[in-house]
Amino acid sequence: MKKLLHRNVFVLVIIIIHVYIGNSENQHTLAPALYVFGDSIFDSGNNNLLPTLAKADFSPYGIDFEGGATGRFTNGKTLVDFIAEFLGLPDSPPYLSVKRVLSPGKQQRGLNFASGSCGILPQTGTILGKCLTFDEQIEMFEKTVTDDLPRRYTNRDDLSNYLAKSIIVISVGSNDYINNYLDSENFDTSKRYTPQSYARLLIRKLSQQFQRLYDLGARKVIMFEIGPIGCIPSITRQLKHDGKCAEEINQLAVMFNDHLAPMLENLTSTLQGSVFVLGHAHWLGYDAAINPSKYGNTKLTMLLLSYIGLKDSSTACCVTWMNGTSGCIPELGPWACRHPAQHYFWDGYHLTETMYRTIATHCINGSSVCLPKNIKQLVFEV
Repeated sequence: MKKLLHRNVFVLVIIIIHVYIGNSENQHTLAPALYVFGDSIFDSGNNNLLPTLAKADFSPYGIDFEGGATGRFTNGKTLVDFIAEFLGLPDSPPYLSVKRVLSPGKQQRGLNFASGSCGILPQTGTILGKCLTFDEQIEMFEKTVTDDLPRRYTNRDDLSNYLAKSIIVISVGSNDYINNYLDSENFDTSKRYTPQSYARLLIRKLSQQFQRLYDLGARKVIMFEIGPIGCIPSITRQLKHDGKCAEEINQLAVMFNDHLAPMLENLTSTLQGSVFVLGHAHWLGYDAAINPSKYGNTKLTMLLLSYIGLKDSSTACCVTWMNGTSGCIPELGPWACRHPAQHYFWDGYHLTETMYRTIATHCINGSSVCLPKNIKQLVFEV
């Protein structure tokens, strides 16, 4: 009994120290701003304001998020929400939802340009309605840099320094397969391109887009790989894989990722002052799908820390349209998803907050996901 009491007191002290350190760290920021680009993995509300079927502005989305259903395609926080927390920054607001005119004394802490269903190519995702293509997102960033930020940073050197120290996070490319290459009913790309030539097409386009970001002042860029899309319920159920990953689909993502790594290395070596970090999300996501019990959360209950591992890595947590292969069905109350912390997938396409926290933690502090530098190292890069 005495040992148990001592252990509980020790756990409580550790938690108090952790909270104190966390609050102390949040009193200052590790980067001036966080700018977010990509698709529904990062979208925090832009699609709410667009005519599209790809929306997440209703319950049960956001059931574990303080702001409720904000447009995030998950139950709680996204990967970039955790990155913002680490940096000591507020969540980057959706670009379409904010007034972008800055007063001379107002600091810009970042913006989120990500848009669900969109991709690298302009036609990707259009079957679902309007979305912000990656090119359009970059154009919005250009407007921010050329029209809005100079109101705050009247000195050109100050603006350049602000942009150079800001963190740029990107997740794009999976929809160029899910909502393009693999959708042969609506797109002919799989007939016109072999898997290898399609991957090279995407990488060439992406390289040009990264060059544009660099020309606009971006220097610290994190680009996440395409995850194991052959493991998402939308794919495994449609192909009748009984919850097992469709490896032939995963290989498409691997081809893209194999080209992505050397492209980012080349950009870092040729674009002066830049650091392009690769987020190795594929191996981590695949390992979690195959070995879910290795991943999960620690939970405090009655002063005891317990570990809750993932139990389901093949089915959607929420009740979805089309037999588990699509988005959540609105307003199902307590039947929406009873134990999201034990699930890998939130709906037919997206991950739970638990998985996003896992990826973020590895990218911030680890040595095997975000390379050649993790985020903690990147923020101190001169």
